[in-house]
Amino acid sequence: VEHKRRAHFHEFMADVHERIHGYRQNIARGEIADADVIALTANAIFDEAWLLCFDEFHVTDIADAMILGRLFAKLFDLGSVVVATSNVAPDELYKGGLNRALFLPFIAQIEQHMDVLRLDARTDFRLEKLVGVKMWLVPADRAADAALDKAWAKMTGNAPCKPRDISIKGRVLHVPCASHGVARFSFRELCEMPLAAPDYLRLARDYHTIMIDHIPVMDYAERNAAKRFIALIDTLYDNAVKLMASAEADPVSLYLATEGYEASEFKRTSSRLIEMGSESYLARPHGHRDSAASGSSTGLVET
Repeated sequence: VEHKRRAHFHEFMADVHERIHGYRQNIARGEIADADVIALTANAIFDEAWLLCFDEFHVTDIADAMILGRLFAKLFDLGSVVVATSNVAPDELYKGGLNRALFLPFIAQIEQHMDVLRLDARTDFRLEKLVGVKMWLVPADRAADAALDKAWAKMTGNAPCKPRDISIKGRVLHVPCASHGVARFSFRELCEMPLAAPDYLRLARDYHTIMIDHIPVMDYAERNAAKRFIALIDTLYDNAVKLMASAEADPVSLYLATEGYEASEFKRTSSRLIEMGSESYLARPHGHRDSAASGSSTGLVET
């Protein structure tokens, strides 16, 4: 099939917003006549690909929610064919989101133009790409870097690394490297920056696999980074996100301090890190909450 496009849904929407912004700038400069920028964007997308295939179709961003109806109404009118996978049924999309009533016409479009099929497989078939892959790499050296690079290529089909900015409650969460539902960070970018639970939750929802480079051994002096790491792992675990990382030590030796709140909390983190490399964990579909999961990082504050 010619003129087809496959993309992680959030990457597609980032491209849509970039195109809309570009058209608005062109109109402001007088380079094109005033027009419906969403229609212009839909026309451009259709000219490039009439078959659109999306991985991980779900909506968490109000900016996406407010334009999806108009965008896809135009795409369907043009004759686009859409195939998508999602962890939620159409009528559950953007549930609880701000101004959801304005989003409901888009759900009606899905039900009108698309056939909804329920696939009850209990296994996330991305597991096939992780067979034989070591998920926790020690030490964090050049060999570990090369192994992460190789895993990236395998998971994304050799896709280039693309940065992405996510708007969260008026702030920008920068993702330095992402493609096809996989995101890659350094430990510093995730745990030594002022990130919090909502940031980690957004990453857990948007990406089925997270890669982390160079996790250090932490002591009491690094307790704030340790707190963020605890919160991050809790969130990834609860949402069945696959984790591949390079580190200076095995999970049980990552945190050296024996006193303080973090020391007791990190025992759970170490246990979860070990479990996250198991075949049973890797087989869990992304977004599937384990009913046996326990523990929380709610209320962690910096000291």
